[in-house]
Amino acid sequence: MRTIIELFETSVAKFPTNIYLWEKQNGKYEGTTYQQTQDLVYRFGAGLVALGLQKGDRVGLISEGRNAWIISELGILYAGGINVPLSVKLDSSNELRFRLAHSGCRYIIVSKGHASKVEEIRDQLPDLEKVIYLDEKEKPGSNDISYNQVLTFGEEYLKTNLPDFESIYKNVQSNDIANISYTSGTTADPKGIMLSHLNYAANVLQADTLLKIREDWKTLAFLPWDHSFAHTACLYCFMYNGASIASLEIGKTPMETLKNIPKNIKEIQPNLLMSVPAVAKNFRKGIEAGIRQKGPVIEKLFKHALKISYEYNGSGWNRGGGAMGVYKPLLKLYDKILFSKIREGFGGKLEFFIGGGALLDIELQRFFYALGMPMCQGYGLSEAAPCISSNVPTAIKFGTSGRLVKNLDLKICDLDNNELPLGEKGEIIVRGENVMLGYWNNPKSTAETLKDGWLYTGDMGYMDSDGFLYVLGRFKSLLIGSDGEKFSPEGIEEALIDQSPFIDQCMLYNNQDAYTSGMIVPNVPAINRELEKRGFKPGTDEALAEGLKIIQQEVDAYKTGGKFENSFPERWLPSTIAVLPEAFTEQNQLLNSTMKMVRGKITEYFKDELKFLYTSEAKSIINQRNMGALRKWQ
Repeated sequence: MRTIIELFETSVAKFPTNIYLWEKQNGKYEGTTYQQTQDLVYRFGAGLVALGLQKGDRVGLISEGRNAWIISELGILYAGGINVPLSVKLDSSNELRFRLAHSGCRYIIVSKGHASKVEEIRDQLPDLEKVIYLDEKEKPGSNDISYNQVLTFGEEYLKTNLPDFESIYKNVQSNDIANISYTSGTTADPKGIMLSHLNYAANVLQADTLLKIREDWKTLAFLPWDHSFAHTACLYCFMYNGASIASLEIGKTPMETLKNIPKNIKEIQPNLLMSVPAVAKNFRKGIEAGIRQKGPVIEKLFKHALKISYEYNGSGWNRGGGAMGVYKPLLKLYDKILFSKIREGFGGKLEFFIGGGALLDIELQRFFYALGMPMCQGYGLSEAAPCISSNVPTAIKFGTSGRLVKNLDLKICDLDNNELPLGEKGEIIVRGENVMLGYWNNPKSTAETLKDGWLYTGDMGYMDSDGFLYVLGRFKSLLIGSDGEKFSPEGIEEALIDQSPFIDQCMLYNNQDAYTSGMIVPNVPAINRELEKRGFKPGTDEALAEGLKIIQQEVDAYKTGGKFENSFPERWLPSTIAVLPEAFTEQNQLLNSTMKMVRGKITEYFKDELKFLYTSEAKSIINQRNMGALRKWQ
């Protein structure tokens, strides 16, 4: 299979009566089969042709995940067009306008929740001809058209022009662009990643070499559908195997939609879920809050069950090895009285998660594995369509991003582009049919990222002797000590966040300074609970000082004598700490749309705190600035 169209046609032929899409209608989930989906795709694609869409024309798509999302994308592709999938989190004034103008979209398909964004900027988009509304518009203008009207146009067109339509989609080539998928633009203007039909088809087949999705499996696709991970790993990998995808019930607000996740999981009873660290952390918080509500006895029992399970599971693939077998009967009991009850909250049929995101979160992996719902860490990036490696239930090794998909070449290189031997750290570089064509209208960035067919990921890592990939952070965002030593901060930041209940966010800084400093966003509810245990009344000066000591102790745990000593070279750990008065969020633009820190913006936003961190007063965490910041959180 060389195109998305071949992939879909093959699946419809093999699984015509299987449910492909589940969507909440009239208060309950209703299914749409592969055959029914194909009928809608033909009608929508033919409707676009009837409207005048030409081969290579770009169409923007801005919507929450729903049946019409994938039908729209496939319809665009069948008509010979290029989909420009866009995040629903983008603001209209700058982010959305830039992407739509840069890609030169002739049409935009938009859902009701985001139609106003398009209305604001449509006059500023010279290439834009029509807006297609997935939900009916009250007073449509002459260049407005509804999704249902497009389907009707297509139905009429196919009555007399079916051979023409078949000729269009059968002549789509493997190297034709399927998507222009924009990066988050953390440092400059976002880049439009050109992904071909072959890139997607190849990556689906590559991912299938690691994990075979069963045709009776269901998933709830709650990650944004424009996101490359959800796009390939859910929409197309499940399609290839005849399995089913449910969309999240759309609420009146984005927050209401997010709150539907637990309810929809129980309704759909998924076998597999795609997750990212931010969502997984929320799941964990919800589980732990539920345990706390059951009282101190159950909480103590749960912590003991986790401890035993962690020991039994080891590093994943050596689970139950050696003397650990003695715990098996006790774990069986804990599973019956505790862990199985937690799994019921996830529908009762969930076998495992696949976790996207490059940064490793060993503690989260241990936690969900202990509950009997392993979180299999994977690695990829949009430029690779995106799957590069993943742990799977039959081969889990905590701290790694799993084994490589087949039919992909990987090498690790140093700054001078010399290939490094096994076990040595350097930049991860890959080559395969899943690697993008380049960046849309950006030859400079294309030349910097693609060299002789190899994709330079910008991520640092190494391969171990067992064939597992370790991803250590961004190769190009290294911190530099005063002696010129370069090191990656991500591993330390993730460890501080994952191992400490008192730290929510953390960013380290060193730009050839005498020492590394750290900016920390505290988990104030957890700190207050600890303060009350220690007999302090939260909010008082004494409690604030004690709260700062708690944070300092979490950092000191990685120094000589601490419980995590030797995890990292001590010279890389923060010598001074600023407690921040505000979290990193998408709203203040300190997180991008994939929830990653935008380091340059954080540095600028908190420049006064950074300047203070290199003064003598900052040497003690208990200082007036930190006391004031912590007080703001109360």
